[in-house]
Amino acid sequence: MASGKFITFEGGEGAGKSTQARLLAERLRASGYTVLETREPGGTKQGEKIREFILSGKARDYGPLGEAVLFSSARDTHVQEVISPALERGDWVLCDRFSDSTAAYQGAAGGVKPALIRSLERIAVGNTMPALTILLDLPVEAGLKRASQRNGADEEEVDRFEGMERRFHEALRACFLQIAAETPERSVVIDAQQAESAVAEAVWEAVVDRLDP
Repeated sequence: MASGKFITFEGGEGAGKSTQARLLAERLRASGYTVLETREPGGTKQGEKIREFILSGKARDYGPLGEAVLFSSARDTHVQEVISPALERGDWVLCDRFSDSTAAYQGAAGGVKPALIRSLERIAVGNTMPALTILLDLPVEAGLKRASQRNGADEEEVDRFEGMERRFHEALRACFLQIAAETPERSVVIDAQQAESAVAEAVWEAVVDRLDP
């Protein structure tokens, strides 16, 4: 369907997804590729509004199912208006989180039934699945420490999910690893405890191995 390459970055809080997506984008551009960097929730005007609404905690009363529906609505617009057109142009699309995050956060950790999560994914994603998913994995305690250091001492900067209890984050990590194990054709797990430069090199090696840029 698309001539470009679609890469997603997944993982728990503090895993370094945004940083590694940026570093990969810089490397691809230096190699002569046109790269679109985007994120979820976000990527469109609607998506950014939904992002602010959910991460602020204002959507908490809607529960995990309500959040999953909101995320999927934003994703549908994101795919139709941003991701698919970029792929059809031949661009490389790097997305910080995608449908695996909904399966982990609202599904495994939030308790929404897997069948419903899959139905929402079929509606919002269709055939626009990533060619490669980079799962940046690290222990929960290390990830939350990084997130805390990133936000500093300002509690207002702690988002809806970073503030959840530890067992929620353990469930997230387990789900991401399970998804990766079930989708080896597109998923690569990288140890995010390494130095930033080492992680970036591992990401590049995965891209070269799987997509041959």
